[in-house]
Amino acid sequence: MFLAVDAGNTNITFGFFDTHSLTWKFEYRINTLRDLTALQIEKEMHLFFLENDLKPFQIDQIGISSVVPEINAALQQFCREFFGKPCYLIEGRSYQKLKVSTARPNEIGSDLMCNVTAAFEYFGGACVIVDFGTALTFTVVGEDGKVLGVSIVPGLKTAIKALFSNTSKLPEVELKLPKSVLGKNTTHSIQSGILYGYSGLVTGMLESIFKELGSKCPVVATGGLSSILSNVQHLFDKVDRNLTLEGIRLITMANLG
Repeated sequence: MFLAVDAGNTNITFGFFDTHSLTWKFEYRINTLRDLTALQIEKEMHLFFLENDLKPFQIDQIGISSVVPEINAALQQFCREFFGKPCYLIEGRSYQKLKVSTARPNEIGSDLMCNVTAAFEYFGGACVIVDFGTALTFTVVGEDGKVLGVSIVPGLKTAIKALFSNTSKLPEVELKLPKSVLGKNTTHSIQSGILYGYSGLVTGMLESIFKELGSKCPVVATGGLSSILSNVQHLFDKVDRNLTLEGIRLITMANLG
């Protein structure tokens, strides 16, 4: 199996790719803590392995994408001690062997480059990746695989958390698209404002991107919240929550063989 580790600002996702069936077989998430230790990760992972009848020796290779540098050392130590093998940490120079490229390899997030790698591999040409994560990002890839630009706004959960944290009486609500855009109570009103508002944001951003490009191109949505906005699913040619994990696998394999 191949283990892809996607360390984001909210969660660390561990994705297990079965190299025989060529499918993502397991997924496990833990909260991202800046003071996370290798021992804490090992405790979480040990229980997951027991529950799923997995053995550490079944993991052949490990690739890591991290946008949280503070936990990189802990992740690397965990891999050495739990699996008995080193991991490959994706960085700027990792993209030199890929079909895709970026003008600023050390500035763009490795998670975005993983998305670009997997999306370009799938579509084989120009595309737009909409990633519904802690941040909502729109990454545009040209026909030749070059990253043309990225737009970033606060993600859905980030927006709701900001509203909840900075007001006295507004509650933190479930991310569920209401049937009506007209809120009938406080919870409904927040759900309507955030989710229908973000639906308009996604629609408007894609229209603006296509206008600037001069033509339309395929759009892929990813991220744990990619299925929340059911009213904009028709805008996406593909929805793949494992896109980042697949990119980690492709980049690692391109560099390690």
